[in-house]
Amino acid sequence: MLGVVTAAVAGLLLLLLLLRDRLFPFLWADLGAFLALGGAAARCRRRLSRRPAVTLLEVFQEHARRQPHRPLLLFQDEVYTYRDVEQRSSRAAHVFSQRLGLQPGQTVAVFLPNEPTYVWTWLALAKLGCSMACLNYNVRGQALLHALAAAQATFVLASAELQDALEEVLPDLQRDGIKVFYLSSTSPTPGVEALLPAIEAASDKPLPSHHRAGITANSKAIYIYTSGTTGLPKAAVITELKLMMVASLGRICGIRGTDHIYTTLPLYHSAGLLIGVGGCLEMDGLMDDGKMCKGGEKKRRDIYSDKWIPGGMDGMTDDKKRATCVLRSKFSASQFWDDCRRYNVTVIQYVGELMRYLCNTPKRDNDQKHGVRLAVGNGLRAEVWKEFLQRFGPISIWELYGATEGNAGFINYTGKIGAVGRANPFLKSFAPFELIKYNVEQDEPVRDERGLCIRVRPGETGLLVIKITKNTPFHGYAGDSKKTEKKILRDVLAKGDTFFNSGDLLMMDHEKFVYFQDRVGDTFRWKGENVATTEVEATLAMVNFIQEVNVYGVSVPGCEGKCGMAAIRLKPGMSFEGENLYAFTKETLPSYAAPRFVRVQEALEITGTFKQCKGNLVREGFDPTIIKDPLFFRDEKKKSYVPMNTDIYAAIQEAKINLEVSNSIGA
Repeated sequence: MLGVVTAAVAGLLLLLLLLRDRLFPFLWADLGAFLALGGAAARCRRRLSRRPAVTLLEVFQEHARRQPHRPLLLFQDEVYTYRDVEQRSSRAAHVFSQRLGLQPGQTVAVFLPNEPTYVWTWLALAKLGCSMACLNYNVRGQALLHALAAAQATFVLASAELQDALEEVLPDLQRDGIKVFYLSSTSPTPGVEALLPAIEAASDKPLPSHHRAGITANSKAIYIYTSGTTGLPKAAVITELKLMMVASLGRICGIRGTDHIYTTLPLYHSAGLLIGVGGCLEMDGLMDDGKMCKGGEKKRRDIYSDKWIPGGMDGMTDDKKRATCVLRSKFSASQFWDDCRRYNVTVIQYVGELMRYLCNTPKRDNDQKHGVRLAVGNGLRAEVWKEFLQRFGPISIWELYGATEGNAGFINYTGKIGAVGRANPFLKSFAPFELIKYNVEQDEPVRDERGLCIRVRPGETGLLVIKITKNTPFHGYAGDSKKTEKKILRDVLAKGDTFFNSGDLLMMDHEKFVYFQDRVGDTFRWKGENVATTEVEATLAMVNFIQEVNVYGVSVPGCEGKCGMAAIRLKPGMSFEGENLYAFTKETLPSYAAPRFVRVQEALEITGTFKQCKGNLVREGFDPTIIKDPLFFRDEKKKSYVPMNTDIYAAIQEAKINLEVSNSIGA
């Protein structure tokens, strides 16, 4: 009898194994992702719960002690080792403390391009317990002043390359008591000190620990500006815990300690700074907090496992290598693969547009002669994904999804082309999310008779919302409680619950793969940047001949994202002035935020609740054969908005006119 039961159980187990791929084809992948992400989160929380807290800074410093000569940054022809960056950051920290009088808890804005100075400045401020506000180096004028005010920055550390932008607002900064310094050898601006000579002469001794005595998991580490710097940037709060968890994404995606990571994305964005540079700092390491055990054996705590292991620092060899970041000042499609070969790059970072630019370059015989094995990024469309792999070879692509200020996201850990991730049943218990019905015209969720939101079915597009819990907190925006509140959706599935409103429309298929569909409300993407329509509207409303304005995005053949367009109503007795509007937008908006098309209407359509309607405008686009209203096109050569005609329209449709000529990422 026992033999029969044993045989039956064995047969059942065999049947389950045989049917596993048919019934649960992604079970092991889902479980593996859950264990990797859950383990990373637990490790980060464990590190930061210790006293003193072990932050990303301490992890980096241990790397510098154990492998001082390992390259951390490669930039142009320069090599910066872990020791170089550790010593430079310590020198800078001493100057910032003694000369500037920086105190723990203060916020310092960094206005720098992509260069090694950015990295050691970040670490120097961290050593002093200061928060860093990462200013987008494209912002100008009022947008720059607003960014500084939002983060309550009291100091600005700037590059001399950005002299014009800085001098434009310098009187306002001085009036507000904000002190400005150049991180250069000489100052091009009278009255603004250059700190580099003092930094080079300063001591590189470690900073006293009291500067960071109050650091916890919830301490504000940095501010990263979201929603595209289109006039009113929002400063997203990045805590020490979130910083470390985002940095750990690289390891989860398969980045190894031997990798060279090519970062062409701007360091003022979370992808470049936290995943690109931070991912290198987060690689395996050992904390030097050794202790003596029974028998006199010395042990130390491993950062990665957080376990005590035999061995001390003295005479210790380290066969674990550290990842190296290959940093470039700006993306260049023509030099991308040459750089990868020159620097032995094995991992690249991307945004969807970047991959498309690479696919659009002339084909070469050596397109697949490189060492790149892994690509990590976001926004990659399925058709570009396929073309990229076909042309450049079998590179493992890990697509990510998440907002800088968001409380959770997705990782495409299965390699499903076109998907941003999966609705992992294991992870969803720790980071609950929903896709809910959304009325695009009304720009609000659809609710049932109880006032609660309605889940969409598989295959339907819905608004992504993520529950705000202890595991998935939402820290909001610094200095803007109204915009923070706007991102919180209440009474979603039950009265009293709160969810983070992503502002994105996604779709989940029957296999639980999740796909990005579009952005909703007041934001769309163009040329790698988020453009908030309400903020562009606020800027255009200052034009003397514009009475009302409605900004939206329209699709353009061959272009990623949506191109900006504005419908306007003129003030009574006023006429449209193309040259003046061009000059105004050139001065007040980044190039990617300035509308490419303008439509002049006698009246703008609104709803019964006085919300502007965008649906019909988006559908009609900029086709002069459909639209009878006056249409204008932004002509960069003539530096004016000129009347739109069928010839211009045909040239755009045939890609003879390149609307991305002033690409913010580079060319």
